[in-house]
Amino acid sequence: MKIVVCVKQVPDTAGGVKFKPDGTLDRSAMLAIMNPDDKAGLEVALRIKDKDPEHVTITALTMGLPKAYNVLREAMAMGADDGLLITDRVLGGADTWATSSTIAGALKNMQYDLVITGRQAIDGDTAQVGPQIAEHLNIPVISYASDVTVEGDYVTAKRQFEDRYHIIKAKMPCLITVLGEETTPRYMTPGGIFDAYNKDVTVWGRANLDVADENIGKKGSPTVIAKASDKVAKGKGTVVTPDSAEEASQYIIDRLAEKHVI
Repeated sequence: MKIVVCVKQVPDTAGGVKFKPDGTLDRSAMLAIMNPDDKAGLEVALRIKDKDPEHVTITALTMGLPKAYNVLREAMAMGADDGLLITDRVLGGADTWATSSTIAGALKNMQYDLVITGRQAIDGDTAQVGPQIAEHLNIPVISYASDVTVEGDYVTAKRQFEDRYHIIKAKMPCLITVLGEETTPRYMTPGGIFDAYNKDVTVWGRANLDVADENIGKKGSPTVIAKASDKVAKGKGTVVTPDSAEEASQYIIDRLAEKHVI
């Protein structure tokens, strides 16, 4: 069984974000990490491999600048068998559509049974790339997934909805987007780190992709950024000190009524 896990090198937004004049992220000015949801997706793949290590191989795939090979080294140190970096100047400036088209163009030239991505990336929060890849490949997708199991040619996962879960079973090849908060990734091991740096990372460029020119890079990106900014800090708000629980509850009810919530 061949599993491809899509991972992304993203800015560590915990310390704030910085933007270029054109509205795009200034990635060189921020620390880079593996996207948390993607790391959870890698953990899901590793758990599948743990159950059948002789017959399961995991390829970590990323698209980005040449320095993005660092997340592939991290993925291999955690247990992935190999890494594939897709990098080329013509791929720069890609939005979710162009990114998913590019990754799907690489997958068309690879063997895979299961493709795993994170639910979304912390630098965009769109949750679009995973399902778009599945659409490009014309394969089923299970999004917002956890508790993934494989049996024969089928994969089963618990899919989160707003107020419940559905158990969904799909025939492979299939794509799954994984919920980061539902899975705790394992740590790298010292032996895994040494092994990772003794392995070669495969690098693909434009010539290795089965995708049309009009669907890649900035040219193939229909999204136009009108404005970008960091999160705006919220004010302290109104502070009241009621004399009793009854007065407090009545105050809340009155405010909700004013806002037509109730």
